[in-house]
Amino acid sequence: MSIKPFALTLVVAAACAAPLSHAADVYPSKPVRIVVPYAPGGPNDIVARLLAQKLGEMEKQPFIVENKAGGGSNIGADIVARSPADGYTLLIVATSHAINMTLFPKEQLKYDLLTDLTPVSMIMTGPLVLVTRPGYPANNLKELVAAAKAKPGELSFASSGNGSSTHLGGEMLNTAAGIKTIHVPYKGSGPGLTDVIGGQTTYMLDTMISATPFITSGRLKALAVTSKARSPVLPDVPTVAEQGYPNFEAVAFIGMMAPAATPRPIVDKINANLQTVLAMPDIKERLASQGFTAEWMKPAEFGSYLQKEVLNWGAIVKRSNVKID
Repeated sequence: MSIKPFALTLVVAAACAAPLSHAADVYPSKPVRIVVPYAPGGPNDIVARLLAQKLGEMEKQPFIVENKAGGGSNIGADIVARSPADGYTLLIVATSHAINMTLFPKEQLKYDLLTDLTPVSMIMTGPLVLVTRPGYPANNLKELVAAAKAKPGELSFASSGNGSSTHLGGEMLNTAAGIKTIHVPYKGSGPGLTDVIGGQTTYMLDTMISATPFITSGRLKALAVTSKARSPVLPDVPTVAEQGYPNFEAVAFIGMMAPAATPRPIVDKINANLQTVLAMPDIKERLASQGFTAEWMKPAEFGSYLQKEVLNWGAIVKRSNVKID
């Protein structure tokens, strides 16, 4: 008599597990959309389209990139958080989402990054690079800091938007170096870099993918990168840490998430596919040429990384007293 309830429990457990296992076996059986919460043409969009092509080839199903820009990247994230948790709607998530958890008041955020979405994998990481116009007198970080200290509040730095990683990177440098400079936000990296070239702003900490073409063409000069180690793309450019600030590091990331209740077998299958794609030589080389490092993580590992990023960037937002427009 005592065996029957136990046997029944096993049968029920097996029956519950079977649909999940089957779902992963047949996934994907229709097109999958990858939501990019930014405008076309930026690094997040470029990466999403690279992945979509490879994943589509692997699974024999279309992976379609949809750009849902707006709200400081929150609109696209909210769309995914509210989508069916079946693996057919995925999100490209980036540093801005970790920042937004503190930057935006809770009543303005319609989703929670850490509870309404589930981590799938890291995709890549990359440093910022500090650039100024070729004719500017400072040729290294020490000289730039000296110029800022000589004229407090007169030097200005551009960013790709208020509260962006490029903005907070500049605020981090101000704190680390003990300088006061003026933040000038732009609607994207392009306009900001253009004004640095033209001398309307003094410098900018921008992503490698945006700034490197201007550096290699000689229209901008690089003074420092914000990673712990030098970038293979700009091996002659020293890090901020090398130039007197050993604890300084500001690294942007791009990853993938899905709605919170997405079945674990489906999340694991997408994660395994991403591991394969990110190990492909052509993908690694393409990302490396843009200053990024392909970096796969297991879902739980990426989840822990996101929690730390929310805390780290949140502390910078609070310390800098950054407010959204």
